[in-house]
Amino acid sequence: MDQHVNFVTLATADLDAARRFYCDGLGWTPLMDVPDEILFFQIAPGLLLGLFDADKFNQDLATGEDRSKVSGVTLAHNVDSPEAVRDIVSAMADAGARVLKHPQPGAFGGIFHAHVEDPNGVIWEIAHNPGLAIAADGTVSLS
Repeated sequence: MDQHVNFVTLATADLDAARRFYCDGLGWTPLMDVPDEILFFQIAPGLLLGLFDADKFNQDLATGEDRSKVSGVTLAHNVDSPEAVRDIVSAMADAGARVLKHPQPGAFGGIFHAHVEDPNGVIWEIAHNPGLAIAADGTVSLS
């Protein structure tokens, strides 16, 4: 199996709240928006974030269980400066997110970061990490 991921799909209890937050609040443009079903955003070359209605998510899995809860996962958005961390966290809060950890130096790795929860419980880490570099071809290096 090739080492890559093309979709990250998260069950979403309130798709309309997700649409308001990501589209109206943050200004993201959906690649595809199927009302009452799923929103897709292109978040990197070859990578989509899907926000899938939780009931339809469970129906698609067909296990008979509620597997729609997100736990122990963060989506990370890395930026060029601590000030950019502050600005993005402020914009997310203005769009309806709940700030879990206000911008501050991290306990690990020399980063400056914050944690923000979207209206459906998805936790985002907004971070400035001086040890992270992304080359023009998308290759990530960590030091």
